[in-house]
Amino acid sequence: MENTNILIIEDNNDINEMIYNYLNKNGFKCYQAYSGTEGLLYCKNDNYDLIILDLMLPGMDGKSVLVKIREKSDIPVIVLTAKDSLNSKVEILEIGADDYLCKPFELEELLARIHVQLRKSNKKTNNMTFKKLTLDNQIYDAIINNQPLQLTRHEYYILELLIKNPKRVFTKQEIYAYAWNDDYLSDDKTINVHISNIRKKISKQTDEDYIKTVWGIGFKMAE
Repeated sequence: MENTNILIIEDNNDINEMIYNYLNKNGFKCYQAYSGTEGLLYCKNDNYDLIILDLMLPGMDGKSVLVKIREKSDIPVIVLTAKDSLNSKVEILEIGADDYLCKPFELEELLARIHVQLRKSNKKTNNMTFKKLTLDNQIYDAIINNQPLQLTRHEYYILELLIKNPKRVFTKQEIYAYAWNDDYLSDDKTINVHISNIRKKISKQTDEDYIKTVWGIGFKMAE
């Protein structure tokens, strides 16, 4: 479990520290965020195996955070909530939570639920393949000839978008919106540099072209 990374998004300092200390003692590597905005920033910059998400957060609430997470990832999310009504529980699950715990809760139960979600997650195989390239969503990297390309997070998301629809040409605006989850700022260099870096990493493993430039439009996978 020493390689299992868990992000705790909880604004109550005492509860956040309690979970952090307990999970650390049980061999997990934990990271702490105290607001929805901070939690999403952590998600953009690092990879986690599981997220513990409080529902009642200042600013961006837990539901909104969960929706944002689900736009990019199927990482297991356990929601902490003070609402124990049936409608509330159903709503939490329908918007993407894998499990939930009502406050107050026992740490032993939280630990047991974490183990269940990690076992389920380890069984998932949602890798995508194009020619000799395989996108591994467990390590956020691409592999060619059994060699990892060591992609950055944005490079991974760019390839993920292109491989999902290999025959479609994507504009720079579409690529930026997907990989950065933000509005396009008309900066051609950003997309061009990342595409160039991906091509360089691929070229170290094979002479075959994988990304085609469609002049005046954007990029697609090279058939």
